[in-house]
Amino acid sequence: MSDDLDIDLDDLTRRMDGAIAAIKNEFASLRTGRASASMVEPVMVDAYGSMTPINQVGTVNVPEPRMVTVNVWDKGLVSKVEKALRELGLGINPQTNGTIIMLPIPELNEERRRELTKVAAQYAEHGKVSVRNVRRDGMDQIKKAKAAGMSEDDAKLWESEVEDLTKKYIAMIDKSLEGKQAEIMQV
Repeated sequence: MSDDLDIDLDDLTRRMDGAIAAIKNEFASLRTGRASASMVEPVMVDAYGSMTPINQVGTVNVPEPRMVTVNVWDKGLVSKVEKALRELGLGINPQTNGTIIMLPIPELNEERRRELTKVAAQYAEHGKVSVRNVRRDGMDQIKKAKAAGMSEDDAKLWESEVEDLTKKYIAMIDKSLEGKQAEIMQV
């Protein structure tokens, strides 16, 4: 088998790892009744004419288990940061005190826990779609290699490798989702 007919499984694996990392990052932003600085990581603030991550306009702290604070460095951006935090959709009402924005984390009720498990399931589904897109790219590589002269047996072997890789990553996503949903539902 010549090198130009080989399929780059390392690249496919790296891209699937990226999908897993993205899901874990999204799961970290889901609150489970405890304050975490990662809850506000996805927040982008319209600062100085461009969308800027919240950690580049202020300091994010967790001073106590049920409180996240953002100490905004530029007083002129406080209202924009507060607006971005409201639009995040965490169900938290920011309270401003000068340049410090406080996010009190309320106790989660049963209904909110169920909503958060649905959001986690949506994140997992997006991750599965990403993994399946990587699989499709791998299958396209195999089709091109077959057109370039790869044998039918080699093509079947590569297809099974890509399928096994995909199943492994889908299972990892499902396991992460189960863990996150159990964490959310834990009272």
